[in-house]
Amino acid sequence: MSEPVSSLTVVRDVGSLRRRIKAWRSANRSIALVPTMGALHAGHLALVERAKALADEVVVSIFVNPTQFGPDEDLSAYPRREADDWNLLAAADVGLLFMPDASVMYPDQFQTEVRVTQVSQGLCGDHRPGHFDGVATVVAKLLLQSLPDYAVFGEKDFQQLVVIQRLVADLDIPVDIVGLPTVRETDGLALSSRNAYLSESERAIAPALYREISAVALDIANGVDVAARCTDAAAALLKAGFDAVEYIEAREAATLAPLTASGGPARVLAAVALGKARLIDNVSVP
Repeated sequence: MSEPVSSLTVVRDVGSLRRRIKAWRSANRSIALVPTMGALHAGHLALVERAKALADEVVVSIFVNPTQFGPDEDLSAYPRREADDWNLLAAADVGLLFMPDASVMYPDQFQTEVRVTQVSQGLCGDHRPGHFDGVATVVAKLLLQSLPDYAVFGEKDFQQLVVIQRLVADLDIPVDIVGLPTVRETDGLALSSRNAYLSESERAIAPALYREISAVALDIANGVDVAARCTDAAAALLKAGFDAVEYIEAREAATLAPLTASGGPARVLAAVALGKARLIDNVSVP
């Protein structure tokens, strides 16, 4: 596939990426990184806009990372729209797209894995074994390959965001991790590349997830029993038409420790199955 003609520079190897970064550094330009797996949508573009507000230059990476997919997950079916992604990034005035393949990120004899322990346990960590090890490893590589001043991630993947914050703090990687609030459709559904899996009837059901966790968060803030309310919410989601509820839980925002009573900053987090789609979402407890 030929690359579209635009001001966007596309590089596919680490050497080319670092040469461009070095030139920006020589010109005293600050740099922000937006890691993605492609199939870009308005949520990704919001991350790009935040990155542009933070730094002089923006690097977007597109890499569908095989190490964060389990054996029964959707690696082969994960949406890939290279030309559309390039055009969206060019229109957003992104300076550099890093688009490696697996042989660049995981060359022969690759043997290193990065693991963040406590905050990766529970929630998606229980339902996707090894997922956050793959996330931590690839994000550590991307940060070291590009050495940005900032890296911007969405809060929709809230556990992932906390894992990455812990990774950077523990390994003293000199980058500010910036979280951006979830971007939603007008009916509340969180934007996600996996929304493309939803049928028309499933798409009509999907916004109930946001409505339910928002109601749970409000009730918890008002002192309702946390465990009982989450159990009731899971039953309500199944009644609304979801095929399965992996979890709906309230956790402390900073540590992801289970929340037993309303108090400090907290989140209600959920993961559900709807048709071919696995949907995740979270909201803060007011």
